Amino acid sequence: MPNHARTDPVALNSARIRIAGADPASDAARRCLQSYFAELARRFENGFDPGPVTDADLAAFRPPEGCFLIADCDGEPVGCVGLAGDGGTLAEVKRLWIAPAARGLGLATRLMNAVEARAHALGITRLRLDTNRALTNAIAMYRAKGWAAIPAYNDNPYAVHWFAKRLD
Repeated sequence: MPNHARTDPVALNSARIRIAGADPASDAARRCLQSYFAELARRFENGFDPGPVTDADLAAFRPPEGCFLIADCDGEPVGCVGLAGDGGTLAEVKRLWIAPAARGLGLATRLMNAVEARAHALGITRLRLDTNRALTNAIAMYRAKGWAAIPAYNDNPYAVHWFAKRLD
Protein backbone atom coordinates (compact mmCIF):
# COMPACT_ATOMS: atom_id res chain seq x y z
CA MET A 1 0.00 0.00 0.00
CA PRO A 2 1.39 3.46 -0.79
CA ASN A 3 2.56 5.55 2.14
CA HIS A 4 -0.34 8.02 2.16
CA ALA A 5 -1.67 9.95 5.14
CA ARG A 6 -4.71 7.68 5.15
CA THR A 7 -2.60 4.77 6.43
CA ASP A 8 -1.26 6.86 9.31
CA PRO A 9 -3.27 6.05 12.47
CA VAL A 10 -3.01 9.69 13.57
CA ALA A 11 -4.47 10.88 10.26
CA LEU A 12 -7.38 8.44 10.32
CA ASN A 13 -10.52 9.61 12.04
CA SER A 14 -13.99 8.20 12.17
CA ALA A 15 -15.50 11.16 10.29
CA ARG A 16 -13.58 10.17 7.15
CA ILE A 17 -14.64 6.52 7.28
CA ARG A 18 -17.73 5.51 5.33
CA ILE A 19 -19.53 2.17 5.58
CA ALA A 20 -21.32 0.82 2.53
CA GLY A 21 -22.53 -2.45 1.09
CA ALA A 22 -20.26 -4.20 -1.39
CA ASP A 23 -20.21 -7.32 -3.49
CA PRO A 24 -18.25 -9.89 -1.46
CA ALA A 25 -16.36 -10.83 -4.65
CA SER A 26 -15.21 -7.24 -5.33
CA ASP A 27 -11.53 -6.35 -5.23
CA ALA A 28 -12.01 -4.32 -2.03
CA ALA A 29 -13.84 -7.19 -0.32
CA ARG A 30 -11.20 -9.70 -1.38
CA ARG A 31 -8.44 -7.43 -0.03
CA CYS A 32 -10.28 -7.17 3.29
CA LEU A 33 -10.80 -10.92 3.48
CA GLN A 34 -7.18 -11.68 2.59
CA SER A 35 -6.02 -9.31 5.34
CA TYR A 36 -8.51 -10.85 7.78
CA PHE A 37 -7.36 -14.41 7.01
CA ALA A 38 -3.68 -13.43 7.26
CA GLU A 39 -4.28 -11.81 10.64
CA LEU A 40 -6.08 -14.87 11.97
CA ALA A 41 -3.20 -17.06 10.78
CA ARG A 42 -0.81 -14.88 12.80
CA ARG A 43 -2.97 -14.57 15.93
CA PHE A 44 -4.47 -18.03 16.34
CA GLU A 45 -2.44 -20.45 18.42
CA ASN A 46 -2.41 -23.10 15.68
CA GLY A 47 -2.68 -20.78 12.68
CA PHE A 48 -5.69 -20.46 10.40
CA ASP A 49 -6.55 -21.96 7.05
CA PRO A 50 -9.80 -20.70 5.51
CA GLY A 51 -9.63 -23.23 2.70
CA PRO A 52 -10.82 -22.14 -0.70
CA VAL A 53 -13.34 -19.29 -0.74
CA THR A 54 -15.82 -20.13 -3.48
CA ASP A 55 -18.55 -18.12 -5.15
CA ALA A 56 -21.03 -20.36 -3.33
CA ASP A 57 -19.48 -19.28 0.01
CA LEU A 58 -19.81 -15.63 -0.96
CA ALA A 59 -23.45 -16.00 -2.13
CA ALA A 60 -24.71 -16.01 1.47
CA PHE A 61 -23.28 -12.47 1.85
CA ARG A 62 -25.42 -11.07 -0.98
CA PRO A 63 -28.87 -9.52 -0.71
CA PRO A 64 -31.58 -10.47 -0.19
CA GLU A 65 -30.24 -13.18 2.17
CA GLY A 66 -27.31 -11.23 3.61
CA CYS A 67 -24.84 -8.45 3.00
CA PHE A 68 -21.16 -7.57 3.01
CA LEU A 69 -20.16 -4.19 4.40
CA ILE A 70 -16.86 -2.41 3.84
CA ALA A 71 -15.53 0.52 5.83
CA ASP A 72 -13.59 2.82 3.52
CA CYS A 73 -11.31 5.77 4.20
CA ASP A 74 -10.29 7.87 1.21
CA GLY A 75 -10.86 4.95 -1.16
CA GLU A 76 -8.92 2.45 0.93
CA PRO A 77 -10.81 -0.40 2.67
CA VAL A 78 -10.10 -0.35 6.41
CA GLY A 79 -12.68 -2.82 7.72
CA CYS A 80 -15.41 -5.26 6.84
CA VAL A 81 -18.14 -7.49 8.20
CA GLY A 82 -20.45 -10.00 6.58
CA LEU A 83 -23.98 -11.16 7.25
CA ALA A 84 -24.63 -14.68 5.98
CA GLY A 85 -28.28 -15.59 5.71
CA ASP A 86 -30.49 -18.10 3.98
CA GLY A 87 -33.66 -16.05 3.62
CA GLY A 88 -34.97 -16.99 7.07
CA THR A 89 -35.08 -15.07 10.33
CA LEU A 90 -31.71 -16.37 11.59
CA ALA A 91 -28.36 -15.25 10.16
CA GLU A 92 -24.69 -15.34 11.07
CA VAL A 93 -22.29 -12.41 11.44
CA LYS A 94 -18.90 -13.31 10.00
CA ARG A 95 -15.55 -11.85 8.97
CA LEU A 96 -15.42 -8.76 11.19
CA TRP A 97 -12.02 -7.18 10.52
CA ILE A 98 -10.48 -3.77 11.17
CA ALA A 99 -7.17 -2.67 9.63
CA PRO A 100 -4.54 -2.03 12.32
CA ALA A 101 -4.31 1.65 11.32
CA ALA A 102 -8.06 2.08 11.93
CA ARG A 103 -8.23 0.43 15.34
CA GLY A 104 -9.21 2.47 18.35
CA LEU A 105 -11.71 4.61 16.40
CA GLY A 106 -14.82 2.62 17.33
CA LEU A 107 -15.04 1.18 13.84
CA ALA A 108 -15.81 -2.38 14.95
CA THR A 109 -18.81 -1.08 16.88
CA ARG A 110 -19.92 0.99 13.89
CA LEU A 111 -19.67 -2.03 11.59
CA MET A 112 -21.58 -4.21 14.05
CA ASN A 113 -24.30 -1.56 14.39
CA ALA A 114 -24.52 -1.32 10.59
CA VAL A 115 -24.72 -5.08 10.07
CA GLU A 116 -27.38 -5.41 12.78
CA ALA A 117 -29.40 -2.64 11.09
CA ARG A 118 -29.09 -4.38 7.70
CA ALA A 119 -30.16 -7.66 9.28
CA HIS A 120 -33.20 -6.02 10.83
CA ALA A 121 -34.12 -4.45 7.47
CA LEU A 122 -33.93 -7.92 5.88
CA GLY A 123 -36.43 -9.28 8.44
CA ILE A 124 -33.79 -11.17 10.39
CA THR A 125 -34.69 -11.37 14.07
CA ARG A 126 -31.84 -13.45 15.47
CA LEU A 127 -28.11 -13.27 14.88
CA ARG A 128 -25.30 -15.52 15.95
CA LEU A 129 -21.55 -15.66 15.57
CA ASP A 130 -18.54 -17.68 16.63
CA THR A 131 -15.07 -16.51 17.56
CA ASN A 132 -11.68 -17.59 18.79
CA ARG A 133 -10.18 -16.98 22.25
CA ALA A 134 -7.36 -14.94 20.68
CA LEU A 135 -9.80 -12.20 19.65
CA THR A 136 -10.24 -10.76 23.14
CA ASN A 137 -11.19 -7.24 22.00
CA ALA A 138 -13.92 -8.63 19.76
CA ILE A 139 -15.26 -10.83 22.56
CA ALA A 140 -15.40 -7.84 24.93
CA MET A 141 -17.19 -5.75 22.29
CA TYR A 142 -19.76 -8.47 21.59
CA ARG A 143 -20.56 -8.75 25.27
CA ALA A 144 -20.78 -4.95 25.64
CA LYS A 145 -23.20 -4.83 22.68
CA GLY A 146 -25.57 -7.31 24.32
CA TRP A 147 -24.50 -10.53 22.65
CA ALA A 148 -25.07 -13.53 24.95
CA ALA A 149 -22.92 -16.65 25.15
CA ILE A 150 -24.67 -19.73 23.75
CA PRO A 151 -23.75 -23.39 23.28
CA ALA A 152 -21.80 -24.32 20.15
CA TYR A 153 -24.00 -24.25 17.05
CA ASN A 154 -21.37 -25.43 14.55
CA ASP A 155 -18.23 -27.50 14.35
CA ASN A 156 -15.87 -24.65 13.41
CA PRO A 157 -12.47 -25.98 14.58
CA TYR A 158 -11.25 -22.42 15.31
CA ALA A 159 -14.25 -21.34 17.40
CA VAL A 160 -14.11 -21.40 21.17
CA HIS A 161 -16.94 -18.93 21.90
CA TRP A 162 -20.41 -18.73 20.38
CA PHE A 163 -22.77 -15.76 20.81
CA ALA A 164 -26.33 -14.82 19.85
CA LYS A 165 -28.37 -11.65 19.80
CA ARG A 166 -32.07 -11.04 19.30
CA LEU A 167 -32.93 -7.99 17.21
CA ASP A 168 -35.88 -5.84 18.27
